[in-house]
Amino acid sequence: MTKAAMITICGRPNVGKSTLTNALVGEKVAIVSPKPQTTRNRITAIVERGETQFVLMDTPGIHKPRTKLGDYMVNVVRESVADVDCVLMMVEPVASIGPQEEALLERLRETQSPAILVINKIDTVEKGRLLEVIALYSVAYDFDAVIPVSARTGDGLDELLDEMEKYAAEGPHFFPDDMITDQPERQICAELVREKLLRCLDKEIPHGTAVEVTRFSERENGVVDIDVTIYCEKDSHKGIVIGKKGAMLKKIGELAREDMEAFLGTKVFLQTWVKVKENWRDSMAQLRNFGYQNE
Repeated sequence: MTKAAMITICGRPNVGKSTLTNALVGEKVAIVSPKPQTTRNRITAIVERGETQFVLMDTPGIHKPRTKLGDYMVNVVRESVADVDCVLMMVEPVASIGPQEEALLERLRETQSPAILVINKIDTVEKGRLLEVIALYSVAYDFDAVIPVSARTGDGLDELLDEMEKYAAEGPHFFPDDMITDQPERQICAELVREKLLRCLDKEIPHGTAVEVTRFSERENGVVDIDVTIYCEKDSHKGIVIGKKGAMLKKIGELAREDMEAFLGTKVFLQTWVKVKENWRDSMAQLRNFGYQNE
């Protein structure tokens, strides 16, 4: 008998939501980087476990927005916490509740959503420290369960899945059983380029970039041709993205192409361009153009 559950993963930037999503799926469907605010859109990932299908929604990190893009990201989180079977609130193993966590707790109180507290990065602290964290959050909200995990090493993930199973209701699966994400291939390829921008560039520059796949076509021999345009906010940023004699852009392209080939399972011919769109993060028209829009 088939069962299904819709589950939202939320937390502060850089807490490991996308790493957890990828670990549960068993494949890379969400980009990850050491920089905060890597995820901009809600990403739907599908996990099959026996007869149960979990539909996971990986959300942007909750933060204080400074641009219209930031407003959009925070709104995605607020909407994603409501009307789901369960919320996984991810926190770090630190015995203090910051403003981001308090905002999420307040949203949970508003929606009265069933929630599991997931304490991530347990591989970085002594076990005794976890008791302080558990005690603090147990007072703050009536969580159904507390599961310590390491999304990086996989420790605790089976226990988390066992707990998630309790929220699955009998009924048909939401997605075909061979799907791992509802993202189109071209969107994932765009995100892979953005991941490399985040990894290779410093400070604010990668956060001011957007990536658009302008061509995605397959040849008869299976090779996929992908043309990508990287948009940044200033001419000076464009020079940094391209790098001396094109070295940085070449590095970003090579790293992205390797991941694209692994994801698509075929050879990729990737071409990249860099253009300037000033202040696109504060333009509603540009945000819609790049796919950042609330339904």
